[in-house]
Amino acid sequence: MLRSELISKVRTVAKGMTQQEAANLLGITQPRLNLLLKGKIEKFSLDALVNMLAKAGMRVKLTVRKAA
Repeated sequence: MLRSELISKVRTVAKGMTQQEAANLLGITQPRLNLLLKGKIEKFSLDALVNMLAKAGMRVKLTVRKAA
């Protein structure tokens, strides 16, 4: 679920750019970005997605709370 949400955010960051421009911004290759945009969620760790968003100037915050 977390990976899906992060991939959605990466897609939002990449919107309106060429794949090469977005890949450069995220610090990955264009073929790797293509996998992400195609929804190959199993190819990306949480750590990799957080790093991509950080390179794009985004801050990722994870909150864990006790269940009610």
